[in-house]
Amino acid sequence: MAETGAEAAPLLKEIFNRERLQHFAAETAAVYPAFDGERFLALASQDLDGLSIMQRLRQIAVAYHDVLPGSFEKNVEIFQALAPRINHGFASMVLPEYLALYGQDHFDLSMEALAFFTRFGSSEFAIRHFLLKDLERTLKVMEGWSLDENEHVRRLSSEGCRPRLPWSFQLKALIADPSPVATILENLKSDPSLYVRKSVANHLNDITKDHPAWVFDKIAAWDQNDPRTGWIMKQALRTLIKKGDNRALHLFGAGHKAQVTVDAFTVTPSALKLGGSVKIAARLTSTATEPQKLVIDYVVHYVKKAGGTSKKVFKWKEITLAPGAVSELGITRAIRDFTTRVHYPGRHPVELIVNGEVLAQGGFELVDRFGG
Repeated sequence: MAETGAEAAPLLKEIFNRERLQHFAAETAAVYPAFDGERFLALASQDLDGLSIMQRLRQIAVAYHDVLPGSFEKNVEIFQALAPRINHGFASMVLPEYLALYGQDHFDLSMEALAFFTRFGSSEFAIRHFLLKDLERTLKVMEGWSLDENEHVRRLSSEGCRPRLPWSFQLKALIADPSPVATILENLKSDPSLYVRKSVANHLNDITKDHPAWVFDKIAAWDQNDPRTGWIMKQALRTLIKKGDNRALHLFGAGHKAQVTVDAFTVTPSALKLGGSVKIAARLTSTATEPQKLVIDYVVHYVKKAGGTSKKVFKWKEITLAPGAVSELGITRAIRDFTTRVHYPGRHPVELIVNGEVLAQGGFELVDRFGG
């Protein structure tokens, strides 16, 4: 029985497919004619189908090391000429990966090269190997990067030292004590680049999972009225807001108990197959005597393969509701598989949360994993 719906998207690891490897070989030969492209392709494509995206990334970097005959310094020079010619940002992360593997004994040159390569993709994974080896020395360089004129370099100063960066190993020392990154985050708290601000917010959100009080203390002195800083603060506290943390809600004017009646809360249809959609709707009426700030979320309790459920909180809307006013909300959510979530048949409870409190419940039944 075949799954219906749109054709499956290519796997992420196919960023490093055989066509991409041929691109690497051709462009490297263009900047370094003595490059042995055939040997590189043989090494880089070995057992390719069985490798994950990060395993492919590393294998390509190792293949470069085995094929390029020059010194580390000479190879970095070749890569600096190659970087602008690579036709995909993530693919270019092969070059910083080479530095992570072979540049540990060439600290200054590696730092310069990482700052250069990050302009074409990102050096966020590679810099973590240097942080692991010498946290203090590497963070000192990254503090300088936080003041760089280039937004990609400034972003690297925050993204590279996130304690829980996805797809990379955790930085246990910074999970235990985030204070060494305080200067970097302070320097970037009102950065003009949204690309940088997203990293700062994600970094702080990482820290809230272990040290929420540290984050509150850090941002207490920040200017919430600055639109750039205020955006970072709200995004940084999003996990705590979703959990109904009163201190986080209070910071944005929603720490009070919602004074509303829920006139209706519906989840339709009541049953569907994978590939369909559910519509979640709510009608709220204010019972307050003054305008009130409301942070409205909804929760879906997804059925797990082994039974039971796992909840996921979704942001819905933030409103200011006048006394006696009515707010009608509606949102449609597709129920289909992603690389990060697989659905299983069963009852999926859905909850309405206002200012951190569950005010209504509903749900839907997923009756089949396959479209009809």
